[in-house]
Amino acid sequence: MLKAVILAAGMGTRMKSKTPKVLHEVLGKTMVEYSIVAAKAAGAEQICIIIGHGGEQVKKKIGAGVTYVEQKEQLGTGHAVMCAKEFIGKEGQTLILCGDTPLIKGDTLINLVERHKEQGNQVTMLSTILGNPSGYGRIIRNDKGEFVKNVEDKDATREERMFKEVNSGMYLFESGALYDSLSKLTNDNAQGEYYLPDTLEIIRSEGGKVDAVIAENETEIMGVNSRVQLMDATRIMQERINYGLMKEGVTILAPELTFVGPDVVVEQDVTIYPNSFIYGNLVLREGTVVPPGTVLGLEL
Repeated sequence: MLKAVILAAGMGTRMKSKTPKVLHEVLGKTMVEYSIVAAKAAGAEQICIIIGHGGEQVKKKIGAGVTYVEQKEQLGTGHAVMCAKEFIGKEGQTLILCGDTPLIKGDTLINLVERHKEQGNQVTMLSTILGNPSGYGRIIRNDKGEFVKNVEDKDATREERMFKEVNSGMYLFESGALYDSLSKLTNDNAQGEYYLPDTLEIIRSEGGKVDAVIAENETEIMGVNSRVQLMDATRIMQERINYGLMKEGVTILAPELTFVGPDVVVEQDVTIYPNSFIYGNLVLREGTVVPPGTVLGLEL
């Protein structure tokens, strides 16, 4: 069985908002909902959301159908996953996702799951190649291209900082390996926190196979921590959706001025004029013409 744990307890102070970070929306859908959809697309049968700041708001928005676990203190990503240890258990696999990465695609996670099984890994992380990897944990490989270690940016040597493959913060674990390694995590570091990437070295030191699968599109791992980054994520999603619709026979006269939510179904030969906002579970039937300035399904 595949389970998913979604980290959604952060305060998101840089958002400067009373709304929990993961509930900020990209084209009418909250960021954490994108992660839930991607997890289900990858085959996750059970989903656990780690809540903290604004947890009651998250529960109210997402509702039933998932498990909620509270992280009462913010003591790092490892600590957050520790809170879900009983949910994780020792059977099957566990996918670790972030509630603030709305651009991750289900197909990318499906590939992660398939590669994990093919290679017989205990842990497979999702990585990508960045031209400017500053701030990200680096994936260090040997001359044969084999995974050696993950090192945080602030702990990396000058030579290690030259590596451009970065850790996305998304992982697929064999649940038993994750369960056992969580009990061996320590917070013996400058921040006094428990880091989930430390489980990689624990598992590897005990003979487990660790590797990384590279996501072809670097935008998929992009986390949203500010209003500016929220704008960037919205722009990328807007382009992804609109260009996808146009390839399927929809006329969008000004894609940069048209906003269509991810749950909207648009049939062939629909024409959408500029300055339109179309969100929610709507269906635009074949031949529909959407006039300029149309607003549908947007809660104001």
